[in-house]
Amino acid sequence: MNRPGTADTARERYVAASDARGASDVRRRDAPNRDTNRSGGTSRRAPSGLRLALALPLLVGALLPHSFAGGGTRRWFGGRGESQRAEAQAAKDAAAAAFYELDTAQRGLRISIETITAVDSSPETRRAVEGFEALGRRIDEVSHGYIGAVDAHDLDRDELDAATASRARAELTRAKDELDRVKGELDRFEEGLGPLLDRAETQLARLAPAVERARQALRGASGALDAVRESGLRADDLAARLAALGPDLTRLNEGAGRHGVPETLQRADRVLRDAEAVRAEAERLPERATEIDRRLVSLRTRTEALTTRAGGVEPVLSELRRRFTAPCWQDLQHVPEQAAETLRQAEERLAEAGKARAEQRWPDATSMLSTVRALLDSTDEAVSAAGDRLHRLDAVARDPKAEIDRTRFAVRDAQRLAMDGRNTPDPRHARPLDEAVARLDRAVAGLEGRHPDYWHFLTELEGVRGSAAHVVGQIREERGAGH
Repeated sequence: MNRPGTADTARERYVAASDARGASDVRRRDAPNRDTNRSGGTSRRAPSGLRLALALPLLVGALLPHSFAGGGTRRWFGGRGESQRAEAQAAKDAAAAAFYELDTAQRGLRISIETITAVDSSPETRRAVEGFEALGRRIDEVSHGYIGAVDAHDLDRDELDAATASRARAELTRAKDELDRVKGELDRFEEGLGPLLDRAETQLARLAPAVERARQALRGASGALDAVRESGLRADDLAARLAALGPDLTRLNEGAGRHGVPETLQRADRVLRDAEAVRAEAERLPERATEIDRRLVSLRTRTEALTTRAGGVEPVLSELRRRFTAPCWQDLQHVPEQAAETLRQAEERLAEAGKARAEQRWPDATSMLSTVRALLDSTDEAVSAAGDRLHRLDAVARDPKAEIDRTRFAVRDAQRLAMDGRNTPDPRHARPLDEAVARLDRAVAGLEGRHPDYWHFLTELEGVRGSAAHVVGQIREERGAGH
């Protein structure tokens, strides 16, 4: 906010009026002492001795009657009139000092307001600006009153009487009191601006260092990019990201005066963050290229190994079909075809990743290698499932008792915990445990027969152990919460 100060205008008027009065006094004092005849001509002065001899009797005659008067006339030196003149002059000086203090305080407050508005545009700031403008109008009023009081009374006039001097003193004292009162309002208003001004000054103190850090970050990113290019890596994507920061740098160089302090601070922080990211990636680029090369070799090797392992899935499936019922292997019969398809996709993505690496399209190469890894993970899991299924079915067919004992132990452990400190179990715990026992008995009974479904048996026992573990977790959670 750069409006002209109203007190400045008042002060200029006061100074101009004082200059005019001073010039008039000088003209009066310096006017030549000439006798003018009736026709407008000037007569020659008599010699000084003769003039004194002629005037002395008249002067003495005029003074003698008054020397015996009882009062009511002005004395030749000093007296009440001179005392009133001195008091009026003192009041004038005090009013001038109050006017100067108010003017100085208003100038300082204007700087504070301009500092705040340069940084903050919140409703609180707008209210502060309105308050300052209202104060400015009050300052105009009392300043005009003061200047009017000064202009109304010439305390240097020889014919100034005591009554006029007393009236001048009263008006100037009243003007000073008004100036002091408005000065107090201004001081209180300035105290209320403290939080706003502190925030504004904090942001302004951050401004220059923030802009300088942003510039240094840009220089660092440019230097790191040059070093990478010298090593034979193009880093075109990083160069494009760095070039995109050019307009922001231009705005930073144009300054906060044009774009605002908050916007400049935000822009400086953004440039710093983006430039630091470019620099970090440029410095890491040689390592990243080496890592991509290593992953390409590793994933190619893993693809070849999985291709070999996938070839062994079909014999495993044949063994499962020969020895166990259909429910034990039906969900695995599509593994060979699925493995072949995912391995084919993995090889294609590997080829694309190798091409991206050669063209130094680092993000594309990284993305494709991640896809290859996901494909190989799913293939590895499917291929491993067939062999693991055969192993587990062989173990339970030889000795189902070990699996049964393991499950019964889990259920009994949960039952003991449910009865700990109780005469009867909580129905919320007893019901799922009773159901788990019944499931276990049915699974064991299902093994009786010529061709038992061992896979169903294994999955049922896993479900029973899961139910028992859930009850145990529920009990411990309730007891931990104090229920």
